[in-house]
Amino acid sequence: MVSQEQRRRQLAREKYLRQQQRRTDARRKARIRNSVIASVLGVVVVLSVSVYLTKPFEDDGKKENAGADVTPSASPSKAPDPCEKPAPGKVKSETWKKEPAMTIDKSATYTMKLDTTCGEIDIALKASAAPHTVNSFNFLLGKGYLDHSKCHRLTNQGIYVLQCGDPQGTGMGGPGYTIPDENLKDKSLRGGVYPAGTVAMANQYNAQTKQGRDSGGSQFFLVYKDSQLPPDYTPFGTVSEAGMKVLKKIAAAGAQAPDQTGNTAPNATVVINKATVAKS
Repeated sequence: MVSQEQRRRQLAREKYLRQQQRRTDARRKARIRNSVIASVLGVVVVLSVSVYLTKPFEDDGKKENAGADVTPSASPSKAPDPCEKPAPGKVKSETWKKEPAMTIDKSATYTMKLDTTCGEIDIALKASAAPHTVNSFNFLLGKGYLDHSKCHRLTNQGIYVLQCGDPQGTGMGGPGYTIPDENLKDKSLRGGVYPAGTVAMANQYNAQTKQGRDSGGSQFFLVYKDSQLPPDYTPFGTVSEAGMKVLKKIAAAGAQAPDQTGNTAPNATVVINKATVAKS
C-alpha cells in the first residue's frame, strides 16, 4: 500500500511534469508564431539573426524549426506616447497566390512614403538592385495593402530596428506569396553591419539549417541605429534624414514587455495611415 507521504510525492511529481510540459508547449508555439529579428548563439558568442516572414503556419509540427529559438528582448519602458491617433480606416485583408508580374522600370527612381502617426518616413528604393522587392511593394501599396497597419515590433537590445509590414499587426501576416532574396552583397553591408537608415526584408531564413531562402513577403524592418546582422536580409531602401528623426523619436519612447507571441511592441502608437510608392 502506498503511504500518504509517497502519494504526496507522486502527486507533486505529476504536477511538476505537467508544468514542464505546458512550458515546453508554450515555448514551441512562441517559436512558431514569433516574428524573430535576432538570435544570439552563446556557445561560440556568435550573433546569428533570423527575422521571420510571419505568415500563419498551417502545420505547427512541420514548421517548428522554421527559425531561431532565442530573441533579444527589448527593454520595457513607459515613456509617453509621442505619436498621434491613427486616421480612421480599416486594414485590407486581401492576399494573392503568386508574386505580381514585373511592372517597374529598373532604371528609374522610386520612393516609398510611409505617412505614419509619428511623422512621414521617406525611403529611397533600390529598384535596380532589388527589383522583385521594389516591384512587390509597388504592387501592394497600390492596392492600399499597408494602409492603417501597425508597426508591431521594436527592438532596442542587440539590434535596433522597427518592424512593419504586417496588416495583422501580430507578426504572422503576409501577402500570400513570397519573393526572392536580393542584393545580399550590397556594398553598404560591411563587417556584418546593417547601418542606420537601412530598410530590409524580414524572412524565414535559418542560418543554422541553411533553410528558408527566398521567403520574404511584406514584412520589413527599418534600422534606426547600426545593427550587427549577417547579410541574409534583402536591403532594398534607405531612410531619408527627416525619416530618421521620426524613427529615433519612436525608438526613444521604448518598447513594451513581450506579449504572448514574443513581440515587443513599441510604446509609440506607430500606425501607417497611408503607404505609397512613387516613380520620379
